Amino acid sequence: MEDKAVELQFITHFTDTYSYYDSARMALEGGCRWVQLRMKDTPVDEVEREAIRLQRLCKDYGATFIIDDHVELVKKIHADGVHLGKKDMPVAEARKILGKEFIIGGTANTFNDIKMHYEAGADYIGCGPFRFTTTKKNLSPVLGLEGYRSIIQQMRKADIHLPIVAIGGITLEDIPSIMETGVTGIALSGTILRAEDPVAETKRIMNL
Repeated sequence: MEDKAVELQFITHFTDTYSYYDSARMALEGGCRWVQLRMKDTPVDEVEREAIRLQRLCKDYGATFIIDDHVELVKKIHADGVHLGKKDMPVAEARKILGKEFIIGGTANTFNDIKMHYEAGADYIGCGPFRFTTTKKNLSPVLGLEGYRSIIQQMRKADIHLPIVAIGGITLEDIPSIMETGVTGIALSGTILRAEDPVAETKRIMNL
């Protein structure tokens, strides 16, 4: 029986080097089985075109495919689920539209955020930021290891059981100590795409 591998969520990112599609393909080739398509400030028809291509790719790899923010699009193309940021549609409203069979994730920075999402019916939480990150504007206060420890402790006390995915400026070196705080997994974008060989970097992370 091998050790439980790191639960890795990959968040697509468009760079000078890679398209959204390429970035997802490399993460999948490296063994990641959860991809979130994040295309902020992009017209929805463009997001849809990209989403349909990525959905096929994820199916080929048996991976979960989540779209950031666009609840109606998730329903339309039957993606696996949606991730909702703090300024996106509330989780409860998304649940009404999508029903039970879709995954809904919510962004949280505090225990109160998590409690609110939990009560609204979220399936997992993207919790961060771990440290300052350039991929997001208007960042919430940085959590660090202590922040995760304290949140996990509060969740245990409140008997809230939800997968918690750490996010925000995480590097390969950070992962072991973050996982020790009790979180379920980590979400990465830049760390993988800035690596010399993103496929090999993903493999390395998956094998930690």
